[in-house]
Amino acid sequence: MAIGSREAAPPELQTLRDWLRWTASQLARAELHYGHGTDSAWDEAVALVLGWLRVPEDRADVLLDARVTRQEAAMLAACLARRIDERVPVPYLTGLARFAGLEFEVDPSVLIPRSPMAELLHAGLQPWLGQRQPQFILDLATGSGCIGITAAMAFPEAEVVLSDIDADALRVAQRNVRRHGLEDRVRVVQGDLFAGLSDASFDVILCNPPYVDADDLASMPEEFRHEPIAALAGGGVDGLELVQRLLRAVPEHLRDGGLLVLEVGNSAPALLVREPRLKWLWPELEAGGFGVGIIDRADLLAGLGQG
Repeated sequence: MAIGSREAAPPELQTLRDWLRWTASQLARAELHYGHGTDSAWDEAVALVLGWLRVPEDRADVLLDARVTRQEAAMLAACLARRIDERVPVPYLTGLARFAGLEFEVDPSVLIPRSPMAELLHAGLQPWLGQRQPQFILDLATGSGCIGITAAMAFPEAEVVLSDIDADALRVAQRNVRRHGLEDRVRVVQGDLFAGLSDASFDVILCNPPYVDADDLASMPEEFRHEPIAALAGGGVDGLELVQRLLRAVPEHLRDGGLLVLEVGNSAPALLVREPRLKWLWPELEAGGFGVGIIDRADLLAGLGQG
């Protein structure tokens, strides 16, 4: 029987190795959804046990026979019970998530990082940027700051702004800026869309806004219901009300030749219906689908009839 309702762990669990094996077994017996950085019970067990104990994965092999203290065991059992009984995603239990090979702090005020933009940033936004080297980058609706911080790593000469309407999310983002030692060229700004940015303009605007439509929102696994609803639901039946506001505000803050990189996930087909004149580029992603669109300022202006 899987552990639940704060049930104590068996006393024979002594070592890190014991806890990894037993946690994986308990998770495998539960009907869980994996979609927050792992895709199996074993990977989830590794993330939970090593993450909570703050054991680096690349050092775990030398610590497998280290003994877990009684207090640590009690806390691990409590975390496992919450994962199974309450369906709380592991990153909210450990306070840590991985994105683009980097580690970020998270809490329930921000989405758990999982954007396919990581793949595009690892490629330096090529071939779409060409020879241009962005000097100013904006991560709009930044949440934890993971996308903008990854962009700062990909473009080490660029200055990056992380913007969000939510003050709690920005506190998490600021901690992540400090965590990665980027205070000298990454700053956080609060505002609704571009409200906190005055007349600033950027070479690249990255945005993973709320875009989930009503049907997808209603059918989400329980794990996703622990995430902030305001960061998921984009408004309207198709989830694109906020996105439409965003598109009309972007040209004023995008430099000539600049790129908008916009994630809309499963709402991409609806966006094509809403804005049929926009000439998006849809990169092929290893994760599949075409949920991230790229468009330059000239095509955006022409498609919106603002050129």
